[in-house]
Amino acid sequence: QVQLVESGGGLVQPGGSLKLSCAASGSILRINNMGWYRQAPGKERELVATITSDGSTYYADSVKGRFTIFRENAQNTVYLQMNSLKPEDTAVYYCNLNFYGSSWSRLSSTWGQGTLVTVSS
Repeated sequence: QVQLVESGGGLVQPGGSLKLSCAASGSILRINNMGWYRQAPGKERELVATITSDGSTYYADSVKGRFTIFRENAQNTVYLQMNSLKPEDTAVYYCNLNFYGSSWSRLSSTWGQGTLVTVSS
């Protein structure tokens, strides 16, 4: 079983920065894609950014140039550096991993518990 632990959320003023982290533990052979999603109140969950095992990244248009996703494979950890935060970035942020656990025949997916980011003055 694989568990994800997220941290780094909080309250920040517009224009400020936060860094989210998501660490995976448990039976992991290899992690493929890692990603961050967010869900604002009353809205559907949306993709924020993803990173592949070879470091290729994708960003939603709304965060391009402000957010950076990166990973430390040795630590099974993915990060989201968020700069120039705006009130519309307020949401619960979730990490997601696609991974091979105890078997190479099955690619699994799992979610973190979510961490709240509030951007407000």
